[in-house]
Amino acid sequence: MKESNKLGLNTTCVHVGEVKDEQFKGAVSPIYTSTSYAFDGVDVKRYPRYFNTPNQQMLHKKIAALEHAEDALIFTSGMAAISAALMTFLQKGDHVVVQQVIYGGTYNFIVSEFDKYGIEYSFTESDNIEDFKTLIKENTKILYIETPSNPLLGITDMKAVTTLAKKHDIITMIDNTFASPINQNPIDFGIDIILHSATKYMGGHSDISAGAIAASKKHIEEIWKTAINFGGNLSDQTVWLLERSLKTLNLRVSAQTENAQKMAEYLEKNTNIDKVYYPGLKSHPKYELAKKQMKGFGAMLSFELKDGIDTMAFQNNLQLIKPSMSLAGLESTTVSPTQTTHALLSEEERLERGIKDGLIRFSVGIEEPEDLIADIEQAICKVKM
Repeated sequence: MKESNKLGLNTTCVHVGEVKDEQFKGAVSPIYTSTSYAFDGVDVKRYPRYFNTPNQQMLHKKIAALEHAEDALIFTSGMAAISAALMTFLQKGDHVVVQQVIYGGTYNFIVSEFDKYGIEYSFTESDNIEDFKTLIKENTKILYIETPSNPLLGITDMKAVTTLAKKHDIITMIDNTFASPINQNPIDFGIDIILHSATKYMGGHSDISAGAIAASKKHIEEIWKTAINFGGNLSDQTVWLLERSLKTLNLRVSAQTENAQKMAEYLEKNTNIDKVYYPGLKSHPKYELAKKQMKGFGAMLSFELKDGIDTMAFQNNLQLIKPSMSLAGLESTTVSPTQTTHALLSEEERLERGIKDGLIRFSVGIEEPEDLIADIEQAICKVKM
């Protein structure tokens, strides 16, 4: 087989990181569910908590190939991956600069836990590089970004961030969940460590919880040393399901991305919509930057209904689109960030980040756009009656 970096994207999704069924020659990977493996005379001391069962090891190869990385690790959730990565490279007295608008769970982890360990942190006022520059200190060890960001789809200049970080010998981390490896490969722009909630696009079927990290072998080795102490390894049943899902990653995300562009354009013209946040719209302030660093603009968008239209009543009247906590499944879903992903932030903190009570996050699925548009139209009509 060709090297993974020479294969086409669909071929990589399907074939890299397969576990070969040498006994029965099955078309799909067998599942090795054992939690106990031989150790005498065996080169690899296999143990689930060490992230090195056959299914785990092979899935690492697939994710690394998709993210153009040397190596990868998989976890039980996105937060397990994020917390392990951050705590690997931070200790008492260190400082991290964090992009202001990020996933609420990450924000809450930082403000709830770092003070206990004597780790300093600063949040930028925007996703502009100038804000990162002013916050760097002598003890800054990490620049942490999320682009596109959750839930306002802000775009951060990855090349500018990595240039700044290298100047100060700082590690860069990115949450690449919203883009997925299909629409964006941060390593190509110099980012050191790529993080994913694999529950989302990598899983893609709203039926598993997982997280992933992709990076250089050196960085993965360091993260592994911390991860085996924290736990968070993924069961092989779920590993197998994640591998199954990744086989269709490009097909799914490409279709969802195409649909999201159509939905964003429709919503922007809808007189009942006050504002649409989507990097594929020319009205987006970072549209040109998004074009440079993304292969596609992704399948996530957010919008605000006009004053007077009840956001929850609107969502409850949707018939095809499901009001749902998570995102990135085959089915289209909506959610109110103030009541879910960013509920742990105070009202003042949410408003500082531009997250209004009427904001709706829209994860676009693979349905026909015409059907999604009709669903939105009928829901608005019912609420306005």
